[in-house]
Formats: sequence, structure tokens, C-alpha cells
Amino acid sequence: MEKLQQYLYRVRKMLDITFFRVLFFIILGIILYAAMFSNVKPEKLNLSLFTVANKTIRSPITVEDKESTEIKRKEAEDQVKDVYIKKKEYTQNRVDLITSIFDSAIEVNDDQRQSPSDRVSQLKAKLTEKVVKDLSDQDFLALVQANPNDLSTAKDITVTAINNVMAKRISANDIENAKKGIEDELNYSILSGSLKKCAIDLGRYAVVQNEVYDSNATKELRRQASQSVEPVKILQGQIIVEEGELVSSEIYRQLKLVGLLNNSSSFNPFLGLAFLIIVILVAIYHYFSEFKTSTTEKKQFNMLIFGIIFTILILIMKITSLLQTFNFSGITYLFPAALGGMLIKLLIDEKLAILTTIIMAVCGSIVFNEGIAGTFNFSTGIFILISSLAGILYLSNQNQRFKILQAGLFSAIINLVIIVALLLLSNGHFSGLGYAYYLVTAIVSGLLSAVLTMGLLPFFEATFGILSTMKLIELSNPTHPLLRKILTEAPGTYHHSLMVANLSESACEAIGANGLIARVGAYYHDIGKTRRPNFFIENQMNRENPHDRLAPEKSTEIIISHVSDGVNILKSYRIPKEIIEIAEQHHGTTVLKYFYHRAMQDGKEMKEEEFRYPGPKAQTKESAIVGIADSVEAAVRSLKSPTPEQIENLVKKIIDDRLQDGQLNECDLTLKEVDIIFHTLCESVKGIFHSRIEYPNMTEQKVKQG
Repeated sequence: MEKLQQYLYRVRKMLDITFFRVLFFIILGIILYAAMFSNVKPEKLNLSLFTVANKTIRSPITVEDKESTEIKRKEAEDQVKDVYIKKKEYTQNRVDLITSIFDSAIEVNDDQRQSPSDRVSQLKAKLTEKVVKDLSDQDFLALVQANPNDLSTAKDITVTAINNVMAKRISANDIENAKKGIEDELNYSILSGSLKKCAIDLGRYAVVQNEVYDSNATKELRRQASQSVEPVKILQGQIIVEEGELVSSEIYRQLKLVGLLNNSSSFNPFLGLAFLIIVILVAIYHYFSEFKTSTTEKKQFNMLIFGIIFTILILIMKITSLLQTFNFSGITYLFPAALGGMLIKLLIDEKLAILTTIIMAVCGSIVFNEGIAGTFNFSTGIFILISSLAGILYLSNQNQRFKILQAGLFSAIINLVIIVALLLLSNGHFSGLGYAYYLVTAIVSGLLSAVLTMGLLPFFEATFGILSTMKLIELSNPTHPLLRKILTEAPGTYHHSLMVANLSESACEAIGANGLIARVGAYYHDIGKTRRPNFFIENQMNRENPHDRLAPEKSTEIIISHVSDGVNILKSYRIPKEIIEIAEQHHGTTVLKYFYHRAMQDGKEMKEEEFRYPGPKAQTKESAIVGIADSVEAAVRSLKSPTPEQIENLVKKIIDDRLQDGQLNECDLTLKEVDIIFHTLCESVKGIFHSRIEYPNMTEQKVKQG
């Protein structure tokens, strides 16, 4: 164990150097990368076209099938019919044309002196060449031979018929039907003879196609139809080919699309894993760079402890993941998820424990992705996160070692709930035995977390000399051998230590220092008095004071020796160094004024340094506060019925003496904190030494009654 401690101490010293700190995080990154490398490695299939699949293959990712999407969009466009619109102006144009023919005929017929052939020639001259070409000579002759009234009637009937027929859509295929319709309508008119035939010919001539193709509208509808088609996606977990199914060209294309046949992009997951690990390491590094602790040494020790715990968790996680070869997904829930959170919470810090929990959840979702279509097993990640947080939060107010098992049980209960929730959310169908397997793994995970925490905690405490909250609670137990030693051998000192502990804890908590360390340190600060308990006034019980028979120098030697005696006793019992330092520093280098003045009264030439404690001065806030509380309790106890004013003056004098003597120069107490300590001690002392009502004794009452 000593060799291991020496080795770890050398490693800790190396972490003081920036290069080795960076190397430390690089090693953590390599461990993470090695643990998750195989889990992100893309699966490559040895399949050929038109071979039979020997297993069911699912897509590992969600990806858009662009080729299928384009085919569907083309199909949607093809389903859009051509858009045709009715040209209303065509009807008006044809009506105007026929009207102009009849009007021209009426004008020509006004001059009856000309022969019919001349009038025909004159009428043709008024019309366009195309109209002249399209109409027959019989039609022109009928027009010039009719009287104006008949022409006017024919015009109206013909125009009406044309308007009626062309009010409807007339496609290219419907033209002949439309011409036949106008012919039928004019056949029933009042016209007769050659003029009726002319009107029919003009009506048939006037009817044209009025429904035409609209290319712009057609393109817009096809564009909308194309955009309305959702992209075709191959979803993560989707079956691409069933076991025993022939690998067709389409299936082969899909396998290639999801990357199961293409090796060109296989480096992408490894690059993504590297980026993820970099983010994790940056978060951890930032935490330790901002970590507030009393010394750099402690920070580096905490970093080393974290690295060891983190490595242990990753190894346990990887070993547990190998059990997935048994083809039972519930194996993943055997991982002791709450282990890391509880260990780091107890040994370092709750915030770091929560950060580690989040990191473990992310890593676990990758490591336990066997049988999952994709990289992340989110169910396992949620399980690890909630299980670990349950253990951390339970220990927040339950800091005794036996409470670790209770935290494990609490975590097991939470595991049961969260696993049932995950199973129900997945809408899976399991047998009663299947549910039982899952529930057993949940309980095992919680209990295993507690057992491993209790097993590893003493190792870390012994190896790194850690003064954990668990250890402090155990040291404060009245059944501890040293506390029983003080109680039985120096009961006055025991009572004094309890008072000092109460005062110290309240003062520490008031300024944000560690009240529990101060309390435990106060319990043991005078353990050295058990060597010669009768030489200390609190243990003399109205007996003769042995110092009355001793020279001041000898008395000083005995009183001062209780510090070194206490340090030796504490070391022999392997008490943590933080407690030993409080016992060693609580008197600092103060002067034993009583014996110094007594020596001066005896007429001896003495140096003040000969009556000072050897020190060192208080190095921490806790040591300084215990020293002040020790002096305050002893001084106030010597007063008879102290008043609040006397208590305040006495506490102020003790603190001022320590400040002026430089006893607080080597700790990081500020003047503001000293003022808070003063007020806190005054309030606490007033509560302990409050004035009491003096009751008359029974004899005096009887005399007065007699």
C-alpha cells in the first residue's frame, strides 16, 4: 500500500506540470475511444447481386432515397392532365366575322341596278381573301339575291346560333359535333331556300375550336404535384431484406445507399466519435480548471481519483456489454449505473458526479448498441442517467456509510420504475418471464452499485488519504475508540471538546467553510490531554491543582506537550491528516500568558518565546476557527454568570489578540469573515451560557414558611 501511495504521489506531482495534465486527458480520451471503437464501426456485408441473404438486414441510419423520390415525383407529374382553357374572345371574333359578312351583303344589295354577278364581285371585294376562298359562290349568290329584311333576319338567327354553340367548350375533337349542332339549330329556323343553306354554311364556317392548351397552368400544377410528394426515406431500423430473400437490383441499391456495401465513408463514424470525446474531455478539463479547493495538491489528487474511477466505469461498462452476445437485451441493465455517481459524490464533489453521470449516459448509449439499428441505444442512456442521479440525490442528505446500501436500494427501485416505463413506451410484447428478467437486472444493478461503492470507498480513502464525508461521520461517532478514551480518561476535556465542536461548526457554516471537518477536528483537538488529564483544569473536579507545586517552566512544558502528544496519538490511530493538522495548529504559536506572568512575578528573567506553543500557525479556516472557539469556550466557562456584554467583550478580545499576534496571517480568512465569526460565536455562546433563574433551596422555603 505504501508503494502504491508513493507511486500515486509521484503521478500527482507530475500533474502539476501542464504537459502531463494534457497527457492525462489524452490517455482518458484513448481509453474512451478504444472502448467505443467497435460500437461505431460500420457493419459491412459480404453480399452480391442476386444472392440470397443469410440474415435479416435493417438500415443502420435514416437516409433519403433520392432516386425513389424522383421516380415518385415524376409519377405525380405524369398524373397531372393537360390544362385547357376556353377562349371567350374566339366566340366574339367569329360572331363579328359573320356579322360583317351579312352587313356587307346588305350594303351591296342596296344597289339593285347591278347584276347579281356584279354584286357578288362587289361583295367579295369587301371581304378578306380567306373568307372569299372558304365560302362557295352559291353562298355569295344567295346573299346578294336576298332582300335586306331577310338578310337581317338571317344574320340574327345565324349569330344567335353561333353564340349558343360556341358558349360551350369546343375541343379539336368536338368541332364537327359543334358544326352539326349549329346546322341542326338553323334547320329549324324560319329561313328557307338558298338563304337557309347559306346561313348553315356560314354557321358551320364560324364554329371553331375555342378550348386551347395552357402550358403555364399545366407546368404550375405539375410543379405543385411534384412538391407535394414527401421524400422517400429509408428509416433507421427499417428492414431492407428479409432472411432468405433474393438481393435484387433495388435491394442492392438500398444496401449501398445506407452504407452497408460502400466503404468510402466508413471513416465518418470514427471522426464523429473523436469529436464527441473531445467535447467530453473539454467539459471535464473545464470543470477541474474551475474547481474550487483549498490547495492545488488536492485538485490534482481529485483529478487522479476521477481518472481512476472513470476508467473503472468504462471497463465495467465494456465488460458488461460483452454479455450481450447472449442475445438478451436486458443484460445492458445489469450495469451498475449508480456506482460512478455515488463514488464521485462521496469522494470529490456532487457537481462532478452529475457531470460524470451525463457522460456515462452518453457513452453507455454507444457501448450498449448491440442489436440496435443505429449508433445510440437511447433506452440504456436514459436508464444510466436516471439510475445514477437517483443514487446521487439520495446521498445528498444521507451521508453515513450504511446509507450507501439504502441509496443502492433506492436506485434499484428507480431502476424498476424506469425499466417498466421504457418497456411500455416501446410497446413491446414480453412474456411474464421476460418482464421478470428485466426487473431482476434492475434490482441487481442498484445493489451492485451499492456493494461496489462500499468496497471501493475504503480503497480510495486509504490510498489517497481522503477525508470523505463518510469518514468524518464515522469519526464523529461517540463509539470511536479515541472519543471513548477522552470520555473515560478526561471527561472534562470531552465536554469541553463538544462545546468547541458546536461553536466551530456554526462559525464555519456562517462563512462557508467545512463545518463537519471543524466539528470532528474539535472532537479530537485535545486528545493529547489524556496523557496527563489531571494537569488540565477542566478535569480536576475541585481537586488540588498540581501546577501549584510546579515551576512555571515545567507547567508550560506539560501544557504545551498536549499538542505533540495529541498528534502522536492521532497518527498512531491513522486519523486523517486534516484532523491531525487541526489538533497541531489550534493553538498556533500563542503564549501561555498565565505561566509567563507567573514566572515574571517570581522575578525570573524569561523570554516570551519560551512560553509559546511550537505551532505551526493555523493554515486553514477550520483550524483557525477551532483555535478561536477553544479559547472562547475556556474563557467564558471561567466566568460566573456572564452577561451578554461580558461575552461580546471577551470574544472580541480573544479575536483581537489573535489578529495582533499574527496567528491568522497564514490562513485565508478575510476581515469580513472574521467579523462574521465574531457575531456567530457571540450568538452561540450566549445560547450555551444563557443566564438561569436562581431557585431558593427547600430549607430557606421552610424557614420562611415557619
